[in-house]
Parts: sequence; structure tokens; C-alpha cells
Amino acid sequence: MLASFACLLTNAALAQDCNAFYFLQKNKTIEMSIYNKKGDASGKQVYSVSDVTNSGDNITATVNSEMFDKKGKSIAKGHSQIVCNGGVMMIDMTMQLPQAQQEQFSKADVKADKIFIEYPNNMKEGDKLKDATLSMDIDNAGMKQSINMVTSDRTVTGKESVTTTAGTWDCFKITYKSKITIKTMGIGMPFNIEGTEWFAPRFGIVKTESKNGGTAITAIK
Repeated sequence: MLASFACLLTNAALAQDCNAFYFLQKNKTIEMSIYNKKGDASGKQVYSVSDVTNSGDNITATVNSEMFDKKGKSIAKGHSQIVCNGGVMMIDMTMQLPQAQQEQFSKADVKADKIFIEYPNNMKEGDKLKDATLSMDIDNAGMKQSINMVTSDRTVTGKESVTTTAGTWDCFKITYKSKITIKTMGIGMPFNIEGTEWFAPRFGIVKTESKNGGTAITAIK
């Protein structure tokens, strides 16, 4: 009886962990400002959560996204999924493609399996997080291309407080490496990214940085 009660309490706590993620709250709108390598605002990405479903320990949300340039012109649209399983946040890897690729392929016919990158709720400094690999086939107005993105060496390096115009969060600082290869007519064009992101437990990613620029939450509605 005590074991069953403890299990119910644990499941309820994990469900609360999942419900707190901003991407898992129906009708929530999240604005991420995009910054160039000089730290100047170059646009924004607006996410809106249109649907949330519960199935056992899983909560799944459909997230619509729209990217705007610095003049406010819409330059790319898309949709993705966010899943929370037992307090572990799993983000559709297509949401982590660099801005240039999101814009370039926004109007193309894209085929890709749903691949998620994980953020466990019990992470701690020194942890090595799971790698993830995304492969996409693209038909861009008759031009056949493919993208392969491998994100690896994900390491929790410490904890930091992050403040933006949307609030203040105690975050885990996570460093990572991504290798992205774009093939056109069989010819590959690889490039590497070393980045950092700040993840607030039971909330989500608050900020990102790389040599190419970064993002930060600037509004939540």
C-alpha cells in the first residue's frame, strides 16, 4: 500500500514537472530573439503551442514556429513536436537547426523522421547527456538535397542564473558540438558548431550561444 502510494506521488510530481515546461502549455506563445555574432538583434522566432495531448506518462505538444527578420518580415514557418516523458523533456531536433538552414528550407518539401534530443530532469554538473542525429531529405524546387546533423559531447558544465526581459531562471549550462553536412547532388558541405545553452529545470531552454550568435527568451504570453 505504501509503495503504491509512493508511486502515485512520484508520478504526480513527474506530471507537474512536465506541465511546467512552457512548450507543453496550450495556447502559450514564446518569443525568442535572435542575435548575430556581434550581439545585435537580427530577428526573432515566435513559437505558439496549438495542441497538447496526454497519454500515460507522455505529454506531447504541437508547436508552430515563425521566424521574422529584424524588420519584422516573416521569412520561415514550420511546426514541430515537444514530448515530456517522466519529467524528461524531448525537443524535436528540427527546432535546433541553425537560422540560415531554417530560412533556406522553409518552403521546400522536407522528409525526416522525428528525432528528439533529451533534457533529463535530474541532470547535475558533470553529466554527459545523450547524443542525437537528425537526417533530412529535401526537395527544394526540384533540387535534391540532404542534411545530416549530429549533436554530441553534450556536457553539463555548471549552473548559472540567466536574466532576460522575460524573467530570471536558475539554469544548467550545457556545452555541445554539432556537425552539419549538407549534400547537394551527392557533394557534401560540412561545417561544425560549438555552442552553449542554458536549460532551466522544469521550464526549458532560456538562452543559447555560439560563435555565430545566439538566442534568448524575450517574451512569454
